[in-house]
Amino acid sequence: LLLLAAPPLPPAATDRCSMAELEGDRACETPDCGQPARLQCPTCLKLGIRGSFFCSQDCFKGSWSVHKQLHKPPREEISKDESPATTGDGDICMNPWPDYQYTGKLRPYYPLSPKRMVPSYIKRPDYADEPTGMPVSEQVLKGTSQIKVLNAHEIEQMRLVCRLAREVLDVAATVIKAGVTTDEVDQKVHAACISRHCYPSPLNYYNFPKSCCTSVNEVICHGIPDRRPLQDGDIVNVDITVYHNGYHGDLNETFYVGDVDERAKKLVQTTYECLMLAINEVKPGVRYRELGNIIQKHAQSEGFSVVRNYCGHGIHKLFHTTPNVPHYAKNKAVGVMKPGHVFTVEPMICEGGWQDESWPDFWTAVTKDGKRSAQFEHTLLVTETGCEILTRRLEDNGQPHFYCQL
Repeated sequence: LLLLAAPPLPPAATDRCSMAELEGDRACETPDCGQPARLQCPTCLKLGIRGSFFCSQDCFKGSWSVHKQLHKPPREEISKDESPATTGDGDICMNPWPDYQYTGKLRPYYPLSPKRMVPSYIKRPDYADEPTGMPVSEQVLKGTSQIKVLNAHEIEQMRLVCRLAREVLDVAATVIKAGVTTDEVDQKVHAACISRHCYPSPLNYYNFPKSCCTSVNEVICHGIPDRRPLQDGDIVNVDITVYHNGYHGDLNETFYVGDVDERAKKLVQTTYECLMLAINEVKPGVRYRELGNIIQKHAQSEGFSVVRNYCGHGIHKLFHTTPNVPHYAKNKAVGVMKPGHVFTVEPMICEGGWQDESWPDFWTAVTKDGKRSAQFEHTLLVTETGCEILTRRLEDNGQPHFYCQL
């Protein structure tokens, strides 16, 4: 992915927080704007935060990186309530947000382990050492609809970084089993990145605290690795992005943990089929909006739904950029595929409804009905005649790891 998705990961942040229209005019809160404002941030409405009026979606997008800080609870309010609900270890809190009503059975295991360090000799993206984690290079191009056409050198760099990203995911696959914590998965991922002279792209991206995303059961995406052991019957998605020589490569897969039920197997299989059916249609001249029609048709035919608030994205020197690639039908994505375009397709498919909400960590996106969700992702290069799957697995004829778990 990550990414794009928000909160926390722009540009999906602008999908996630579409504005709510209100009666009565206020002044737009964007600095130096002052236009009459009739729109309000829906997250602020949900949290009971007064104000937060904007004149347009563009002003809201432009203020997002600062405005979203209002959604974070005071640090002391979280810390004073972290004493209840510990495990037998005596130091793990499973209820860091006592007032939050979870949608499913999954719980966070806090506190998180310390941030993992990246050696100084490894080239890092511009947000790596920023206190806010803001990617300045992405902000510069914010609002543009132009899709970059990569030249031959840039394409070779993307092939390299995507191969490295695939290697890192394959390392993560070796440790997925019951009893292993998602933090241990993150530790393996981090070490695999460092050994390949890669920076783990999620780390500090808009302050994301870990080196990969691990999304278990009802978590749609952006799950934060913690000390919860994986349990027999879980499904878990591991989302990897690495940064090497100035380029990002992004992919993810969903894995079975031990013996999973038939419904979970059907969900995971269908999600992978959705991805591959969409990839089969990638070629010059195809509109990006068409991929959502293909994905939703297949998901619905199997009795599943498609997440609407998170999408695929362009990727190269920027982690998230144009085009946006929604996975649902009748979307309004802008752009036509051309040779040299590089982007991700990463459908998130749910066994219940498609609606989502976020945990109070402002990262973990979960299904609103608490039912399970699965995801698969590849980074693709549009060629003269079709596409090249840059993150394709080299073993087992390119099939994902869950095929070997059947």
